[in-house]
Amino acid sequence: MPAIDLAALQPELSDAHIALGRVDSICDFIPNPDLFVYMYVRKEAVLSSQIEGTQASLSDLLEYEAETPSYPGGTQRDVDEIVNYLSAMNHGLDRLTRFPLSVRLLNEIHEKLLAGTRGNERTPGHVRTSQNWIGPPGSTLKDAAYIPPPPHEVGVLMSNLERYLHNADEGPALVRAGIAHAQFETIHPFLDGNGRLGRLLITFLLCEQEILAKPLLYLSVYLKKNKEAYYDWLMRVRFEGDWEGWLRFFLRGVIEVSEEARQTARNVLQLQQDHRALIREKLGGSRLAPELFDRLFLRPVVSVESVEKGLSCSRSAANMLVGEFESIGILKEITGRQRDRVFRYQPYMDALTPD
Repeated sequence: MPAIDLAALQPELSDAHIALGRVDSICDFIPNPDLFVYMYVRKEAVLSSQIEGTQASLSDLLEYEAETPSYPGGTQRDVDEIVNYLSAMNHGLDRLTRFPLSVRLLNEIHEKLLAGTRGNERTPGHVRTSQNWIGPPGSTLKDAAYIPPPPHEVGVLMSNLERYLHNADEGPALVRAGIAHAQFETIHPFLDGNGRLGRLLITFLLCEQEILAKPLLYLSVYLKKNKEAYYDWLMRVRFEGDWEGWLRFFLRGVIEVSEEARQTARNVLQLQQDHRALIREKLGGSRLAPELFDRLFLRPVVSVESVEKGLSCSRSAANMLVGEFESIGILKEITGRQRDRVFRYQPYMDALTPD
């Protein structure tokens, strides 16, 4: 570990641990925390991909998963990248239940991240064997903002990073996560996908160390909002060794996104309670209404056909139920079409992605 004044970071480190404890408490007050995690990781997948230039939204992803896409055809490529991010994330979390975090596992995750999308030709699953660089579009090695280590050094540097990840004596887990992320981005071991994988590395490490019971800490929203500062701090680490400054920025992000996750969970819980009461009041005689409502927290984008199949009811019953949900403000039609209409649980989307 680099020489770091941990005492100087103690206020932020203490607050970050408290904030993470509150994130874990989400599972205690939400009736079905897995549903919240399911949707929360989709929000993260969208945000992390947007940092890299992907334009698709959470709604685009959910429409794709519901097999009711209404977005322009060009958006499909962006949605594919988000779907890959989810696949890579889930693969990593599953493998961590049986294997330690390692370079081999990172290679596996990287392969899933890029499979069949932009960057697929850039050796997915393999560390680079050519020089890369960081800079604005069109930049070259000559005018790059940062040139990572040469390819012949990448293997050794990644092995060193792996040993660091496994050494619990190298300081608090949150500090190690911040250092590991900065080091990974500095090595830039792959030709593409380093930003997304480096952000996943933070969550993987905290889950492996059992700092988090559920994968609910994702810094993408914080890093997207503070993108210039984020890149600036990484550069200051690389060229000035300002680890305390970077870690203070990192820990403040942990605190902020932890509080946002907890507040989002509370908003979702309140919404759920309010809408259950609304359904009882307005549609109390409907046997299918509570079942459809529960399904909306897993699939907030639906069509009459998907409701018919999901509830095993007649087409007329599904059509009537969707119309009733629309009339009381739970569902909103999003295509403007007269046929093959698609509906979204808009208040839930608003609770997940507040302005």
